[in-house]
Amino acid sequence: MIVKASQRSGAVALADHLMNDRDNDHVEVIKIDGFMANNLYGALKEAHAISKATQCKQFLFSISLNPPEHAVVTDDDFRDAADRVANAVGLNDQPHAIVVHEKNGRRHAHAVWSRIDVNEMKAINLPHFKNRLRDVSRDLFLDHEWTLPDGLATYGNKSPLNFTLEEWQQAKRQDLDPREIKQVFEDAWNRSDNQTSFRNALEERGYFLARGDRRGFVALDVDGNVHAIAKWTGVKTKDVKVKLGSPEALPSVEQTEQQVRAKISSQMRVFISKAKDRHSTEMHPLREEITSMVQVHRNERKALKEGQEKRWADETKVRSNRLNSGLRGLLDKVTGKSKATRQRNEREALKAAKRDQQQRDFMIKEQMKERQRLQERIRKIELKQRAERKNLARDIASILRPQLRPETLKQQQKNLAVQSFTPSH
Repeated sequence: MIVKASQRSGAVALADHLMNDRDNDHVEVIKIDGFMANNLYGALKEAHAISKATQCKQFLFSISLNPPEHAVVTDDDFRDAADRVANAVGLNDQPHAIVVHEKNGRRHAHAVWSRIDVNEMKAINLPHFKNRLRDVSRDLFLDHEWTLPDGLATYGNKSPLNFTLEEWQQAKRQDLDPREIKQVFEDAWNRSDNQTSFRNALEERGYFLARGDRRGFVALDVDGNVHAIAKWTGVKTKDVKVKLGSPEALPSVEQTEQQVRAKISSQMRVFISKAKDRHSTEMHPLREEITSMVQVHRNERKALKEGQEKRWADETKVRSNRLNSGLRGLLDKVTGKSKATRQRNEREALKAAKRDQQQRDFMIKEQMKERQRLQERIRKIELKQRAERKNLARDIASILRPQLRPETLKQQQKNLAVQSFTPSH
């Protein structure tokens, strides 16, 4: 499973995030170890309080454990993965907690450790932890016989799907998958050899080349969102200049935005709005089905938990009643009967604990199968809607392209021709 980690502070904020059941179908704390508190908020506040006696600001070490999309991972698998992480970075004796999240038919976990060594009253140093966790992640994939991602298989190849937070947020504001946007720019860059061909390739997908405020190259979509060419193509600024030349002949961002807005007819805007409304309407029954399924699953888990707790209490009482008190208890100690009874009770308690865990694992697996079947239906509709949005953007681009080309295009082409024949110094 992919392991991502960070050193951080913010105990309450982290607890809020980990216990967030609004954005997750299910949230469950499966382990709290080494803390006086028996809940996540209390445990992380306790870690914060201890850190006050040190100079450490980032007193927590937080990780996420993300299995492959269709893998159904048990609580014990997550506990094992967390133990491997702790051993790899040197936190195996530190207080920690593990929380499991389920969302959209997928299961992943978060684990958090206190970095403060209470014996030395100082933070445990975590050198090169990213490299060490990469090795842990690779071992987990191999041990579970999951297909290794390219990044782990080649030890260093960065996936083109790894976006910065800024790129992700910008794309989310447009209600588009950032991977689609990235691929549009990369595809346009790879199949063009100058400014004109690059501009045409972008316009085919609804993006329009412009001159940025700092005399660099940017592109606007039909909603006026600005995209820096170097960032979204994944190339260096100097390489952009080599291929595209000077941006001086291009219209400014303001001019391009005005041109785009002026040329998009009200009919096209209504068409876009109707398409969005239709897509939302198509998804509404599935969203209701998700809500209903999540509630049913939560009720089933609650009923199982309450039933197991009641059964555990009853069984504990039975085991406790086997131990005599008073004179009988003293006699049992002398004869060794009480020791045998305690050993019997311990065996039965362990067997009962394993039985309860197996029941929980079985319920989780069955519920995950049901949730994944629903998620597959959702994914098919999302793919269909995404294709429709792409076709719509292409149609808009084909309408706008002839009208948006500035009068200076011929002069721009002449400038590029002159630059191509000018010897370099």
